[in-house]
Amino acid sequence: MATEPPLLFVLDLAGTFAFALNGALTAVRAVRLDIVGVITLGMITALGGGAVRDFLLDALPPATFVDLRYLAVAAAGALIAFGLSFRLERLAMPINVLDAIGLSVFAVLGAHKALELGFGVVQAVIVGTITGVGGGTIRDVLIGRIPTVLRSELYAVPAVIGAAGIAAAHSVGHDNLVTALGAAAVCFVIRMLGVRFDLHAPRPPGHRRPDGPDDSTGDR
Repeated sequence: MATEPPLLFVLDLAGTFAFALNGALTAVRAVRLDIVGVITLGMITALGGGAVRDFLLDALPPATFVDLRYLAVAAAGALIAFGLSFRLERLAMPINVLDAIGLSVFAVLGAHKALELGFGVVQAVIVGTITGVGGGTIRDVLIGRIPTVLRSELYAVPAVIGAAGIAAAHSVGHDNLVTALGAAAVCFVIRMLGVRFDLHAPRPPGHRRPDGPDDSTGDR
């Protein structure tokens, strides 16, 4: 999104980098892929949500493929994760924090882009949510597990809230960097509270959560 304000563009790259690290570390911890697999999964995690967003908004070709900075940042994040995996692969929290950063930034910026292109508030919230969860969902499908968004710690809920926050600010004429950062911060905090206290969206009556650690950390 090269036409957006510079600071928002930096946030977009930061989210891309965080998701690349997250996807690559997940690849190392969950399925022990080689360097090709690790970098591929990192880049898909980082770029997948933005690509889906741009397809939905008919903003083609996707910005993540037109602007080489996205590809460079995603590749760099994946390579860094691969190089440091011997230190980080036993730590669950870095993966969750990086995932929450990417989720928050992409949910807010996805909604922002939809609003800038003239879409309504409801459509912006939907697009923002899909942008936030899209990369992680593709990641989980590729490594053969139920996507985090469908079963874990308030994953979609904070994305909806973050996207709704920026949409609400836009509707009253206060769509700016401060409100974007605020909406992203709220999304991040809710996501991390879900991870910290093992909070979940309501489940069907009588449903029991499967025993064992949460797959979002890559533990199997």
